[in-house]
Amino acid sequence: MSLILAFESSCDDTSVAILNTDYEVLVNLISSQPEHLDFGGVLPELASRLHMKNIMHLTELALKKASITLSEIDAIAVSINPGLIGSLIVGLAFAKSLAWSLSKPLITVNHLLSHVFANYIDHPDLSPPFLALVVSGGHTELVSFHSDTEFEIVGKTLDDAAGETFDKAAKLLGLGFPGGPIIDSLARGGDADHVNLPNPLPQKDNYNFSYSGLKTAIRTYIMNQSQQYLQEHQSDIAASIQAAIIRPLISKSIRKARALQHTKILIAGGVAANTALRIQMQEQAARYNIKVYFPSLKLCMDNAAMVAAAAIPKFKAGLFADLDVNANSIKGTRLL
Repeated sequence: MSLILAFESSCDDTSVAILNTDYEVLVNLISSQPEHLDFGGVLPELASRLHMKNIMHLTELALKKASITLSEIDAIAVSINPGLIGSLIVGLAFAKSLAWSLSKPLITVNHLLSHVFANYIDHPDLSPPFLALVVSGGHTELVSFHSDTEFEIVGKTLDDAAGETFDKAAKLLGLGFPGGPIIDSLARGGDADHVNLPNPLPQKDNYNFSYSGLKTAIRTYIMNQSQQYLQEHQSDIAASIQAAIIRPLISKSIRKARALQHTKILIAGGVAANTALRIQMQEQAARYNIKVYFPSLKLCMDNAAMVAAAAIPKFKAGLFADLDVNANSIKGTRLL
């Protein structure tokens, strides 16, 4: 059994993990960056500097906690796109230096693909074919997997993503950042029919997503209400916004899975942590004998364990990267 040391630094979380090739996690450490909270979002230059500060310490701590040495590692994995380019470069440069100095293979991983493979950690018996709903702060995609290394994007956002719609709504309501967990918490017990918000791209033969119009509708509604009204109906408004965001995610995922005759749907990305999305996707998919999978909450956030998980099929297939590989911020799920 082989061991993979993995790094994740695509945004504001520095993470180091060690997995074996049976998807067992030996250690998965994450260092968050609360310094960004004062800015209402992630400050790229600050994120890069904090990654540089944290990555060496986390690596030493991960090896210590797993009770192994660098010489026992069989491959180095790292996410190289998409993400903040400065942050990605920190992780890649560190991974390259280790791969070169240890004469170990380097495996480069797409960040969104990593979120899909986070499901394999909690469900190691999973195997394609399946449909993956990749939904996060900056991405919303439907991806059909034929094998672990063969897949195609069959639906995607035409503008904004579901996660950033949560963030924008929370900001307009003065609730803070990130918006997803806050809206999720407030929506529990709220009336999802309180506000009539539009259903984007409702055509049944359209599997793309669009959130720019919904963001505008949310903004218009909030701007037309008094602060007292917003405060008194906070839970109802949050529930209505959440319902409008997740409704197309659920309906289009199930329709596309049925069209492709897939019997499994995987939810991946930060928004996979949303309580209503998990419950309602399971309930509605069960009507068509479709099983729904999602990672544990701790694996929905950015972490290096998912990077290692996505690297395992590439390790087994011998799909290694050259040391002159570069990071990039091109969006989309892809095999690098």
